[in-house]
Amino acid sequence: MSASPETWTVLRVLTWTAERFGQEGLDSPRLDAELLLAHCLGVERVRLYMDHEKPLLPEELGRYRELVRRRLRREPVAYITGTREFWSLPLVVSDRVLVPRPETETLVEQALRIVGELGLDAPLIVDVGTGSGAIALALASELPRARVLALDVDPAALEVAAENARRLELELTPLRGDLLDALPPDTGPLDLVVANLPYVASAELDGLQPEVARWEPRRALDGGPDGLDPLRRLVPQAAARLGGGRALVLEVGAVQAPVATRLCAEHGFEAARVVQDLAGLDRVVCALRPPRP
Repeated sequence: MSASPETWTVLRVLTWTAERFGQEGLDSPRLDAELLLAHCLGVERVRLYMDHEKPLLPEELGRYRELVRRRLRREPVAYITGTREFWSLPLVVSDRVLVPRPETETLVEQALRIVGELGLDAPLIVDVGTGSGAIALALASELPRARVLALDVDPAALEVAAENARRLELELTPLRGDLLDALPPDTGPLDLVVANLPYVASAELDGLQPEVARWEPRRALDGGPDGLDPLRRLVPQAAARLGGGRALVLEVGAVQAPVATRLCAEHGFEAARVVQDLAGLDRVVCALRPPRP
């Protein structure tokens, strides 16, 4: 976009930006252009189509130009706008937390399915490694009688989760600590443990998309040499803390489901099932604790 006095309408700006993003190999050039312009103008995306012939003011064009520069540096759109929708909830995000991903909604779907199958009216749910609070808040929004505990080792992440809870007027309890060690000693038997822990192998981090490798917090991505270190620590903890007949629901990497199901079986879980995401990849492992004697 030149700084000349020629007229830049909404449509023209979007067309130019989408072409530029496409040339740079961005995955969703038109969508990115629209999200950034809607954010710049303070309007919903649909408004861009209603006002497609509207000229941008010089100050609007200047603000948008800076947002485009940031995206061309491969900064995630969610970090630029400060928001990301997950489970139809508008979440605040920043580089203190991972950007919530659509495939994680598969975990939420399975958690809700299990709550229904078990007939739990007011379950005690623990979200381990909550980050932005996306999973915990999605469950809280669907299960208003549930008690939801959101755990994370990073206080900055817990601040983001707590802010999202306040904005959405949903109830959750943020707790800082390492996996289930964050739970107070008097916490009763858990009904459901859900977790989207770091599962990228350390050696693979630098090969991820630039948006992830350069911008997202590595502590929330790095799962150790084979990506499974956090899972190996969580499963036995969950086995000890879950009530009889209760469940563990895990998001895993695309090739990690066999190891995750075997790990669950080794620690006394049964009836494990693997669920694919919308891309057809093995994404979620669900396992039940047998009823206690």
